[in-house]
Amino acid sequence: MKAGRANALVDVAGLRVGHAERVGAGYRTGTTVVLAPPGGMVAGVDVRGAAPGTRETELLDPRNLVERVHAITLTGGSAYGLSAACGVMERLADAGIGFPVEGGVVPIVPSAVIYDLGRGGRFRAVPDAGLGAAAYDAASPAEARSGSVGAGAGAVAGGLAGGVGTASAVLPSGVTVAALAVVNAAGSVLDPGRALLSGTRYGLPGEFGPLREPSAEESDAWRPAAVTSFNTTIGVVATDLTLTKAQCGKLAGVAHDGLARAIRPAHTMVDGDTVFGLATCGEPAPDPGGLQDLLAAGADVFSRAVAHAMLAATGREGAPAYLDVFPSALGGVA
Repeated sequence: MKAGRANALVDVAGLRVGHAERVGAGYRTGTTVVLAPPGGMVAGVDVRGAAPGTRETELLDPRNLVERVHAITLTGGSAYGLSAACGVMERLADAGIGFPVEGGVVPIVPSAVIYDLGRGGRFRAVPDAGLGAAAYDAASPAEARSGSVGAGAGAVAGGLAGGVGTASAVLPSGVTVAALAVVNAAGSVLDPGRALLSGTRYGLPGEFGPLREPSAEESDAWRPAAVTSFNTTIGVVATDLTLTKAQCGKLAGVAHDGLARAIRPAHTMVDGDTVFGLATCGEPAPDPGGLQDLLAAGADVFSRAVAHAMLAATGREGAPAYLDVFPSALGGVA
């Protein structure tokens, strides 16, 4: 197994990713959009956190009507930020993309939020339809940025700066599976008793380069500031295989295993952890063994995406970056 060309969600052919953020003048928040290929994509969802903020997730139940979605919106702003999806819908509708109904189309844009209210100084400085439209406009099949971008602009994880992370894997069969995570967790992203990022344990050979366990001095000195009372890690895991809605839901479920390997504790009463499973259907449906391989890889790519989010995040007052706190992890001076 190896990483895809960009080691990112966009390694799944047909997907486009766009980020938009506002930082300054009371804002520290943003929106990330995952756009489907022409014809849409099959989707499922798994919500494990006890405080989710979501939109149109009920449509993804295999018993319900809609078979394809046209975008996924991941955004800051807590429940206020769900309005960012309206901007994505408007852009899709203007392009004639959506579920056909009499008189036009209705774009299907399931969404999930993180809690980042007040992190720029102003409580109601949240994403709106304009920011959703900006993320749509920025969407590209080459977008592989990680860190304090898009929905991760105001993220915090266990007292450290959180953010957006992404990773991919190409299985020996040639199938691609990839994840994008917005890491904003109440729990710790560090191994218990150590300061190594838990998600790096699932890295592919050479993926995390010279990263090593930080010095005991740095680990012992780390005292995270109090975490906010509400958090949430959200994201997507996607493949180019043809899956049913139920199988996409299962893929989302195993991605939560990857989330729980990289963040401890996960799925708490103050997290709204939500993962969408996506299938672009560019490749044939898998046999049972192929589905099992996909699910195993899906958990690992989500863990790796969490680690990349933490390594790429930009530190700020009250939320230092991982490598600012633990410079010896890359051979820096303690």
